[in-house]
Amino acid sequence: MNEEAKTIDKNSAIPAYYQLAKIFEEMITQGELGPDMPLPPEHAIAARYEISRMTVRQAIAELVGMGLVYTQKGKGTFVARPALDNVAFELGDFFTEIRKRGLVPAISLLEARIVKADAGVAGRLACTPGTRCLYYRFTLSAGGEHLAYETRYVVYVRQKPLLEAELKDPSLARLVSTYSDKMPVTCKRVLQAGAVTAQEADILEVAPGTPAFLVEQTLYDRDRQPIGWGRSVYRGDRCKLTSYEGWNKEEFHAGMVNLD
Repeated sequence: MNEEAKTIDKNSAIPAYYQLAKIFEEMITQGELGPDMPLPPEHAIAARYEISRMTVRQAIAELVGMGLVYTQKGKGTFVARPALDNVAFELGDFFTEIRKRGLVPAISLLEARIVKADAGVAGRLACTPGTRCLYYRFTLSAGGEHLAYETRYVVYVRQKPLLEAELKDPSLARLVSTYSDKMPVTCKRVLQAGAVTAQEADILEVAPGTPAFLVEQTLYDRDRQPIGWGRSVYRGDRCKLTSYEGWNKEEFHAGMVNLD
Protein backbone atom coordinates (compact mmCIF):
# COMPACT_ATOMS: atom_id res chain seq x y z
CA MET A 1 0.00 0.00 0.00
CA ASN A 2 1.32 3.43 -0.92
CA GLU A 3 0.78 5.95 1.87
CA GLU A 4 0.56 8.77 -0.65
CA ALA A 5 -2.53 7.13 -2.18
CA LYS A 6 -4.39 7.15 1.12
CA THR A 7 -6.54 9.99 2.40
CA ILE A 8 -8.72 10.67 5.42
CA ASP A 9 -12.43 10.78 4.65
CA LYS A 10 -13.69 13.56 6.92
CA ASN A 11 -17.30 12.75 6.03
CA SER A 12 -17.01 9.17 7.19
CA ALA A 13 -18.63 7.92 10.39
CA ILE A 14 -15.25 6.32 11.19
CA PRO A 15 -13.19 8.74 13.33
CA ALA A 16 -10.27 10.38 11.52
CA TYR A 17 -7.74 9.15 14.10
CA TYR A 18 -8.86 5.56 13.53
CA GLN A 19 -8.61 5.92 9.74
CA LEU A 20 -5.07 7.23 10.16
CA ALA A 21 -4.14 4.42 12.55
CA LYS A 22 -5.38 1.84 10.03
CA ILE A 23 -3.29 3.45 7.26
CA PHE A 24 -0.13 3.08 9.29
CA GLU A 25 -1.16 -0.36 10.56
CA GLU A 26 -1.36 -1.62 6.98
CA MET A 27 1.99 -0.06 6.09
CA ILE A 28 3.60 -1.77 9.08
CA THR A 29 2.02 -5.22 8.65
CA GLN A 30 2.80 -5.22 4.91
CA GLY A 31 6.45 -4.40 5.58
CA GLU A 32 6.50 -0.90 4.09
CA LEU A 33 7.62 0.33 7.51
CA GLY A 34 10.03 -2.06 9.20
CA PRO A 35 10.95 -2.53 12.87
CA ASP A 36 12.62 0.51 14.48
CA MET A 37 11.90 2.72 11.46
CA PRO A 38 10.65 6.19 12.51
CA LEU A 39 7.22 7.52 11.72
CA PRO A 40 7.11 11.07 10.31
CA PRO A 41 6.87 13.86 12.93
CA GLU A 42 3.39 14.77 14.20
CA HIS A 43 3.33 18.09 12.32
CA ALA A 44 4.28 16.38 9.06
CA ILE A 45 1.55 13.75 9.41
CA ALA A 46 -0.99 16.44 10.30
CA ALA A 47 -0.05 18.49 7.23
CA ARG A 48 -0.02 15.45 4.94
CA TYR A 49 -3.53 14.34 5.91
CA GLU A 50 -4.95 17.81 6.68
CA ILE A 51 -5.90 16.90 10.24
CA SER A 52 -5.05 18.31 13.66
CA ARG A 53 -2.02 17.25 15.66
CA MET A 54 -4.42 16.07 18.39
CA THR A 55 -5.92 13.64 15.87
CA VAL A 56 -2.41 12.43 15.04
CA ARG A 57 -1.68 11.91 18.76
CA GLN A 58 -4.87 9.87 19.15
CA ALA A 59 -3.87 7.71 16.17
CA ILE A 60 -0.41 7.17 17.65
CA ALA A 61 -1.99 6.23 20.99
CA GLU A 62 -4.09 3.68 19.11
CA LEU A 63 -1.00 2.24 17.42
CA VAL A 64 0.87 2.10 20.74
CA GLY A 65 -2.06 0.22 22.25
CA MET A 66 -1.95 -2.23 19.34
CA GLY A 67 1.75 -2.85 19.97
CA LEU A 68 2.72 -1.60 16.50
CA VAL A 69 4.78 1.44 17.52
CA TYR A 70 6.66 2.80 20.50
CA THR A 71 7.75 6.31 21.43
CA GLN A 72 11.02 7.68 22.76
CA LYS A 73 11.03 11.04 24.51
CA GLY A 74 12.77 13.67 22.42
CA LYS A 75 13.28 11.28 19.50
CA GLY A 76 9.87 10.39 18.09
CA THR A 77 7.73 7.37 17.28
CA PHE A 78 9.14 4.14 15.86
CA VAL A 79 7.80 0.87 14.50
CA ALA A 80 7.86 -1.86 17.15
CA ARG A 81 9.08 -5.38 16.68
CA PRO A 82 6.28 -7.99 16.84
CA ALA A 83 5.66 -8.90 20.48
CA LEU A 84 5.10 -12.63 20.84
CA ASP A 85 5.57 -13.14 24.56
CA ASN A 86 2.96 -10.82 26.04
CA VAL A 87 -0.57 -11.47 27.25
CA ALA A 88 -3.12 -8.81 26.35
CA PHE A 89 -6.90 -8.86 26.35
CA GLU A 90 -8.53 -6.03 24.43
CA LEU A 91 -12.04 -4.63 24.40
CA GLY A 92 -11.90 -4.67 20.63
CA ASP A 93 -11.64 -8.44 20.90
CA PHE A 94 -14.54 -8.39 23.34
CA PHE A 95 -16.81 -6.68 20.81
CA THR A 96 -15.56 -8.88 17.96
CA GLU A 97 -16.41 -12.03 19.87
CA ILE A 98 -19.91 -10.80 20.60
CA ARG A 99 -20.56 -9.88 16.97
CA LYS A 100 -19.27 -13.28 15.79
CA ARG A 101 -22.12 -14.82 17.75
CA GLY A 102 -24.71 -12.69 15.99
CA LEU A 103 -25.29 -10.39 18.96
CA VAL A 104 -25.01 -6.63 19.22
CA PRO A 105 -22.64 -5.28 21.89
CA ALA A 106 -23.85 -2.32 23.92
CA ILE A 107 -22.23 0.19 26.23
CA SER A 108 -24.38 1.80 28.94
CA LEU A 109 -22.88 4.87 30.57
CA LEU A 110 -23.87 4.83 34.24
CA GLU A 111 -22.11 7.94 35.50
CA ALA A 112 -19.62 10.60 34.42
CA ARG A 113 -18.45 13.53 36.50
CA ILE A 114 -15.44 15.51 37.64
CA VAL A 115 -14.22 14.48 41.09
CA LYS A 116 -11.36 15.35 43.40
CA ALA A 117 -8.91 12.48 43.73
CA ASP A 118 -9.06 10.78 47.10
CA ALA A 119 -5.98 9.14 48.62
CA GLY A 120 -6.53 5.86 46.77
CA VAL A 121 -6.94 7.44 43.34
CA ALA A 122 -4.11 9.89 43.98
CA GLY A 123 -1.83 6.97 44.81
CA ARG A 124 -2.70 5.15 41.59
CA LEU A 125 -2.24 8.27 39.44
CA ALA A 126 0.75 9.66 41.37
CA CYS A 127 -1.03 12.98 41.80
CA THR A 128 -1.87 15.20 44.78
CA PRO A 129 -5.08 14.36 46.66
CA GLY A 130 -7.73 16.78 45.47
CA THR A 131 -6.49 16.79 41.84
CA ARG A 132 -9.42 17.10 39.43
CA CYS A 133 -10.10 13.80 37.67
CA LEU A 134 -12.67 12.58 35.20
CA TYR A 135 -14.51 9.64 36.78
CA TYR A 136 -16.87 7.50 34.76
CA ARG A 137 -18.32 4.02 34.83
CA PHE A 138 -20.26 1.88 32.38
CA THR A 139 -21.42 -1.65 31.60
CA LEU A 140 -20.76 -3.80 28.54
CA SER A 141 -23.67 -5.97 27.45
CA ALA A 142 -24.81 -8.38 24.74
CA GLY A 143 -28.30 -9.58 24.04
CA GLY A 144 -29.61 -7.61 27.01
CA GLU A 145 -27.22 -9.38 29.39
CA HIS A 146 -24.56 -7.48 31.34
CA LEU A 147 -21.13 -9.08 30.88
CA ALA A 148 -18.70 -6.55 32.32
CA TYR A 149 -18.55 -3.47 34.54
CA GLU A 150 -15.91 -0.77 34.06
CA THR A 151 -14.73 2.16 36.19
CA ARG A 152 -12.18 4.71 34.95
CA TYR A 153 -10.22 7.70 36.27
CA VAL A 154 -8.36 10.18 34.06
CA VAL A 155 -6.43 13.25 35.24
CA TYR A 156 -8.63 16.06 33.90
CA VAL A 157 -6.58 18.88 32.39
CA ARG A 158 -8.17 20.10 29.18
CA GLN A 159 -11.35 21.48 30.80
CA LYS A 160 -13.20 20.02 27.84
CA PRO A 161 -16.97 19.46 28.15
CA LEU A 162 -17.96 15.87 28.84
CA LEU A 163 -19.63 14.33 25.79
CA GLU A 164 -21.53 11.07 26.20
CA ALA A 165 -20.47 9.82 22.75
CA GLU A 166 -16.79 10.16 23.71
CA LEU A 167 -17.29 8.61 27.14
CA LYS A 168 -18.91 5.55 25.57
CA ASP A 169 -15.64 4.81 23.74
CA PRO A 170 -14.27 1.75 25.60
CA SER A 171 -10.63 2.66 24.91
CA LEU A 172 -9.02 4.21 27.99
CA ALA A 173 -6.08 5.36 25.84
CA ARG A 174 -8.32 7.42 23.56
CA LEU A 175 -10.14 8.96 26.52
CA VAL A 176 -6.83 9.96 28.10
CA SER A 177 -5.75 11.54 24.80
CA THR A 178 -9.03 13.47 24.68
CA TYR A 179 -9.27 14.75 28.25
CA SER A 180 -5.61 14.96 29.31
CA ASP A 181 -2.70 16.96 27.93
CA LYS A 182 -0.48 13.86 28.07
CA MET A 183 -0.05 11.12 25.48
CA PRO A 184 -0.31 7.53 26.74
CA VAL A 185 2.62 5.44 25.53
CA THR A 186 2.62 2.46 27.89
CA CYS A 187 -0.18 0.31 29.27
CA LYS A 188 0.07 -1.99 32.28
CA ARG A 189 -2.63 -4.61 32.89
CA VAL A 190 -2.91 -6.76 36.00
CA LEU A 191 -5.28 -9.73 35.88
CA GLN A 192 -6.63 -11.43 38.98
CA ALA A 193 -9.24 -14.06 39.67
CA GLY A 194 -11.81 -12.89 42.17
CA ALA A 195 -15.50 -12.44 42.91
CA VAL A 196 -17.96 -9.60 42.39
CA THR A 197 -18.79 -7.32 45.29
CA ALA A 198 -22.36 -6.66 46.38
CA GLN A 199 -22.42 -3.41 44.38
CA GLU A 200 -20.97 -5.10 41.28
CA ALA A 201 -23.40 -7.99 41.62
CA ASP A 202 -26.30 -5.54 41.66
CA ILE A 203 -25.01 -3.79 38.52
CA LEU A 204 -24.27 -7.04 36.65
CA GLU A 205 -27.48 -8.66 37.91
CA VAL A 206 -25.73 -11.72 39.34
CA ALA A 207 -25.41 -13.18 42.83
CA PRO A 208 -22.85 -11.61 45.18
CA GLY A 209 -19.66 -13.66 45.17
CA THR A 210 -20.07 -14.78 41.56
CA PRO A 211 -16.57 -15.60 40.15
CA ALA A 212 -15.07 -12.85 38.04
CA PHE A 213 -11.94 -11.80 36.18
CA LEU A 214 -10.63 -8.53 37.61
CA VAL A 215 -8.41 -6.43 35.34
CA GLU A 216 -6.66 -3.25 36.49
CA GLN A 217 -5.24 -1.04 33.74
CA THR A 218 -2.80 1.85 34.17
CA LEU A 219 -1.66 4.14 31.36
CA TYR A 220 1.67 5.97 31.50
CA ASP A 221 3.05 8.94 29.56
CA ARG A 222 6.54 9.35 28.09
CA ASP A 223 7.89 10.30 31.52
CA ARG A 224 6.53 7.04 32.97
CA GLN A 225 3.96 8.95 35.00
CA PRO A 226 0.51 7.36 35.39
CA ILE A 227 -2.20 9.41 33.67
CA GLY A 228 -5.17 7.02 33.60
CA TRP A 229 -6.42 4.10 35.65
CA GLY A 230 -9.31 1.69 35.26
CA ARG A 231 -10.80 -1.43 36.77
CA SER A 232 -12.77 -4.00 34.78
CA VAL A 233 -14.94 -6.77 36.21
CA TYR A 234 -15.76 -9.57 33.75
CA ARG A 235 -18.28 -12.22 34.71
CA GLY A 236 -16.42 -15.49 35.22
CA ASP A 237 -19.44 -17.57 34.26
CA ARG A 238 -19.71 -15.89 30.84
CA CYS A 239 -16.14 -14.99 29.92
CA LYS A 240 -12.94 -16.84 29.18
CA LEU A 241 -9.49 -15.49 28.43
CA THR A 242 -7.74 -16.20 25.14
CA SER A 243 -4.83 -14.19 23.76
CA TYR A 244 -2.79 -14.11 20.57
CA GLU A 245 0.10 -11.71 20.11
CA GLY A 246 1.88 -10.44 17.01
CA TRP A 247 1.03 -8.15 14.13
CA ASN A 248 -1.56 -10.48 12.58
CA LYS A 249 -3.27 -11.46 15.82
CA GLU A 250 -6.63 -10.13 14.51
CA GLU A 251 -6.74 -13.12 12.13
CA PHE A 252 -6.97 -15.52 15.04
CA HIS A 253 -9.80 -16.30 17.43
CA ALA A 254 -9.06 -14.24 20.54
CA GLY A 255 -11.13 -12.50 23.14
CA MET A 256 -12.78 -12.50 26.54
CA VAL A 257 -16.29 -13.73 25.84
CA ASN A 258 -17.75 -17.22 25.93
CA LEU A 259 -21.43 -17.21 24.98
CA ASP A 260 -21.60 -20.74 23.58
